[in-house]
Amino acid sequence: MHSTARRGAAILFVIFFSFFVLFPISQAQTQPQPQSSTQAPANSQAGQQPAPADDNQPMSEEEAVKEMQRQLEQQQKQQGQSSAAQPPQQPSQAAPQGAPIVAEPGTGDQGDMFVFKKQVEEVVLHATVVDAQQRLVPNLDRSAFSITENGVPQTITSFRREDVPVELGIVIDNSGSMQDKRDKVNEAVLNLIRASNRDDQVFVVNFGRNPYLDQDFTSDENLLQAALHQVSAKGSTALYDAVVASSTHLRSNAKLDKKVLLVITDGKDNMSRETLQEALRKVQQPNGPVVYAIGLVGVQSEGREALELLAEGSGGVAYFPQTLDDVNSITRTVAHDIRTQYRIAYKPTNQNARPEYKSVQVDARSPSYGKLTVRTRSGYYPADGQR
Repeated sequence: MHSTARRGAAILFVIFFSFFVLFPISQAQTQPQPQSSTQAPANSQAGQQPAPADDNQPMSEEEAVKEMQRQLEQQQKQQGQSSAAQPPQQPSQAAPQGAPIVAEPGTGDQGDMFVFKKQVEEVVLHATVVDAQQRLVPNLDRSAFSITENGVPQTITSFRREDVPVELGIVIDNSGSMQDKRDKVNEAVLNLIRASNRDDQVFVVNFGRNPYLDQDFTSDENLLQAALHQVSAKGSTALYDAVVASSTHLRSNAKLDKKVLLVITDGKDNMSRETLQEALRKVQQPNGPVVYAIGLVGVQSEGREALELLAEGSGGVAYFPQTLDDVNSITRTVAHDIRTQYRIAYKPTNQNARPEYKSVQVDARSPSYGKLTVRTRSGYYPADGQR
């Protein structure tokens, strides 16, 4: 009976000794061997307790408990330092294309979800003001103008009178019926280029069945003149295809803010794959081109309406000269018009509106003048990703 008790006590002592003495020793032996005193450990920290001088010397129960506690504290300290050494997470940045997307914490029924709101960029308008006699009015200030979008008043965020360089696309009908008109048309276009800002960037598209880019952006008059004389004078009239392609080409070149298309034709579209509606949509994109059209067509021609819609919808003018000689004076008027405009911008107040066509109305009033008319785009289609 007593021997059984003694054996039990001995077994308990062995278990106790193994747990509190041998186990810490074996743990200490598995730790990396201390480096030479001539080189401090890479992870040593100021104030850290040194390891025992002789890891093979048995420790008392009290020393074993203290060593376990020290190792635990050291592990926690190292974990904290490792977390602190990691750089903070940087917020992901949206591509600078379109309106940036800002994530805002949701509230109410949405719990911890995020609500994504699209920031609305400025709507930029290039406006021409004329009086009752159709004379240009170039010296108004910001207070003379008011803007509404879909009937809602807007606040002007930036304003200036401008004669700035433009990106100008010359888009000329090259069909067979234009053969006897091209010489005078080409000379009139060159007069426009000579009367424009010397830093303008101009390209030339001749179109018949298809549009052809015969000269890309340049300010070299000789290159532009050569492109204007690339005349085939045959084929059909793909007007809408030419307008869509030229608008896309303007949009792809983001060097200058102001963009203009001069379209000259003597007939209606009879070949395009694109529709008039698509052509209108292209010129009415944000920062789309102002279209000036010269229609060498009859009074009752079906082509008149399309040119009027393209021009007036973008803030330009459609001209229908009675004679070919009038084209030269018209291009000079266009050049003067481009250089005598106002740049007016605003940020739409209804940022959560549906992404559909927005109508725009700009008015100007001044005690120094009578009735004023503002020519600018009549509206716009929000770009992809913009409200």
